[in-house]
Amino acid sequence: MEKKSFDVIVIGSGPGGYVAAIRAAQLGKSVALIEKGELGGTCLNVGCIPSKALLTNAAVFHQIQHAAEFGIEIGSIRLDYAKMKQRKDQVVTKIRGGLEGLLKANKISIFRGTAQFESPTQLKVTGQDNLWLDSENIIIATGSIPTDVKAFPCDHKRILNSTSLLEVTQLPKTLAIVGGGYIGCEFATLFAELGTKVTILEALPSILSLQGSSIGQFMTRIFTSKGIDIQTGVKVEAIQNLGSHTQIRVAGGNTLDAELTLVSVGRRVYTEGLKLEKAGLSVNEKGWIATDERMETAVKGIYAIGDVTGKWMLAHVASHQGIVAASNAAGVDTVMHDEAIPAVIFTSPEIAMVGLTQEEAQAKGYTTTIGNFPFQALGKAQAANDTAGYAQIVADKKTGQILGATVIGHEASNLIAEMTLAIQNELTLDSVIDTIHAHPTLAESWHEAALLAADRPINFPPKIKR
Repeated sequence: MEKKSFDVIVIGSGPGGYVAAIRAAQLGKSVALIEKGELGGTCLNVGCIPSKALLTNAAVFHQIQHAAEFGIEIGSIRLDYAKMKQRKDQVVTKIRGGLEGLLKANKISIFRGTAQFESPTQLKVTGQDNLWLDSENIIIATGSIPTDVKAFPCDHKRILNSTSLLEVTQLPKTLAIVGGGYIGCEFATLFAELGTKVTILEALPSILSLQGSSIGQFMTRIFTSKGIDIQTGVKVEAIQNLGSHTQIRVAGGNTLDAELTLVSVGRRVYTEGLKLEKAGLSVNEKGWIATDERMETAVKGIYAIGDVTGKWMLAHVASHQGIVAASNAAGVDTVMHDEAIPAVIFTSPEIAMVGLTQEEAQAKGYTTTIGNFPFQALGKAQAANDTAGYAQIVADKKTGQILGATVIGHEASNLIAEMTLAIQNELTLDSVIDTIHAHPTLAESWHEAALLAADRPINFPPKIKR
């Protein structure tokens, strides 16, 4: 087979891999990018982008249904889920084409196939392209896949995971979701908005348990008001495809029937077929590849980024890790900072958070102050008839430094950027208070929350001092 050498080789073209490849190319390095599937990885093809395209469809449908509240009278509404799915596919195809053009513009060599290590500096590629690649700098960005449960494996017909559910072309009348984490809750929002009867089965005491009890309780109330049936403390023992529907058996002998069942119990890192041992690499008990702050593994010149590191399974984190790894591979010393990593859950309403919760801050020894401003008291939210949610800031009471923030509500995914910037740059409550926020906007919620945390509320009643 043909042999080629590059300054940097990247395995995987997801949001971590393609960004790493571009950054290395920007720094003047010859770069090879290996991808066995579609360019863009999980995020673009079966994750972030397609699910958000469908959620946008659902949001439009929701607005149309409530048009009368805005004085707009419309006729009957017909929902065509097959066309919604078609639009989702078109969005993905368009972005994928743009990504390929971007990679080529950066003179990155793309090889289609599966990569496996033959040594710490040599890879064998097999598939559409078959060749040997050599490099002193290799970046592993192979991502993750949905966790499959041996007791009830997905058949991708009626028992689905987050990937196969995106391929459904007919809207189910009933959907059971095993797992109340962020992926399960996003799909619950999507299908409930479109009229599907959704049931969430969660083994833990609350949905969204990793996001904290207050968020879980708030979203439980919201979901229940939307008609979503939430059953917590439930252990699923088996799922059967009965042809016309699925039947779920839970501990205690009870059963639940649903047209489709989504198994959403997390994701696991994907390193199958890489033959890491030939590179001198090992993984921990969870399959993660350990890295230092430079994103370098225990083997010099081999880096790992994104989900395979097990640190943050978020596309934007993978992208930033890609920049760090590529910079170091190109000789530019760079370290990863993870004090201000935003996380977003695209439910309805959206949830976004960054930094420390109040409990985490107190555990670190901070004396905290907290400002919590409800969207109900926000003029723009009232005008938009979208008042569910709140903005919350956690700060150090002694210095006023902003330590963390959470926002639940319309456009939370965009609003969190201000607090991410504040925490990254160690800004204080006064920094936000002294910044003029345009009116009327949703971003004013941060100004009001900061005033509350500083015990100086303007558009909210003062605290009653006893």
